[in-house]
Amino acid sequence: MASERERASAAGRRPIGNAEVTQSRWEGFEGSVLTGPRTVVEPVDPDRDAAGLYTAGIEGEEPDRIWDYLGYGPFAGVDTVHEWLTGCAASKDPLFMVYRDRATGVPGGMGSFMEIRQAVGVGEIGNIWFGRAWQRDIRATEVLSMMMHHVLETRGYRRLEWKCNALNAGSRSAALRLGFRYEGLFLNHLIVKGRSRDTAWFSLTDEEWPAVRKAHAQWFAPENFDADGRQRVSLSELTRVLW
Repeated sequence: MASERERASAAGRRPIGNAEVTQSRWEGFEGSVLTGPRTVVEPVDPDRDAAGLYTAGIEGEEPDRIWDYLGYGPFAGVDTVHEWLTGCAASKDPLFMVYRDRATGVPGGMGSFMEIRQAVGVGEIGNIWFGRAWQRDIRATEVLSMMMHHVLETRGYRRLEWKCNALNAGSRSAALRLGFRYEGLFLNHLIVKGRSRDTAWFSLTDEEWPAVRKAHAQWFAPENFDADGRQRVSLSELTRVLW
């Protein structure tokens, strides 16, 4: 094993990496339950959640558009959702979570912690979808903000990723709005529902998180909303200036 002097000598001759990392393993996400003022994020339960998630996925105009860029859905009925959720509940990576309204208990969508690399402190949030009632709603932002906080602060991961179909303009906009930084495009990265997928990559590091966390806190502040619940300053305005 190289001594401090030898490492310093090598670093003086040529670049060999960024700051040395001493931590060797990070905690996982099994059993995580996140609670906010309006929402709860918790592991999916097929018996409890199938009916509510089926309803969330069929409400509103053109509900099938929810599933355009996901590797599953739409679903024919509650039984089909239950069968799919049974597989989700058994999975450890992705670790599927349900998004629930805290006051009513009604589910509004799903997401997951995934691509969990505990040996290097890197993870991703993905498989995210919201029923129409939660789209463009403060609850959707709250659950994603809590997941970001959980990865980068509670668990202390070094890097959080967001990936999506390059054609998914909504997901790309959501990543930037939340404070992720665009990293690039992976061509022919996956095959989803029989079609080749180019994947857009976004990231947020532990060094960047404090500024993003501050922007989120500013946006969620009661004084940022008028009496009718309309935002005075958008989250995009607060995060756009960061990078």
